[in-house]
Amino acid sequence: MGILSGNPKNEPMHYGEIYSVWECSMVAKGAVSCYQAYMNHAGDKDLKKILEDLLDQARLEIKECDALLTENGITPAPTLPERPVVALEDIPPGARFTDPEIGAKVAADTALGLVAASQTIGQSIREDIGALFAKYHVTKTALGVRILRLSKEKGWLIPPPLQVKRPDGE
Repeated sequence: MGILSGNPKNEPMHYGEIYSVWECSMVAKGAVSCYQAYMNHAGDKDLKKILEDLLDQARLEIKECDALLTENGITPAPTLPERPVVALEDIPPGARFTDPEIGAKVAADTALGLVAASQTIGQSIREDIGALFAKYHVTKTALGVRILRLSKEKGWLIPPPLQVKRPDGE
């Protein structure tokens, strides 16, 4: 039996795991603040539902990552204050985020979250941390698919250049 062959929760976290868990918590706290503001700006009910689900996921990540950090003697990143609810009509049109802008931003955030979760899975030597981020990866994948479908259905997706004419050959 080696030093890291017992219960993973009793094993020490290495510096990469500590930073990745701390960063996940910090990014999720920023996402809660940002997505609460987006909820005030969003007009589309389907987009609001996705934002609610993204907020629920971010809050779960904060809870689980902060608990993991605290259990290992690490101080989590500070929590940002809750944003007040504002009526969409009270936000001046020039200051308002549009639904397509919000959809694009949460799609990009979700894609970055997939990369970060994959990196944490790959660097983890504690099975519980790898499994936790694998769970986050699966959830972010499902949310990403929902965001992509919504963006396509609503006509918000701006695709990169498409190869319409393929070269003749082979």
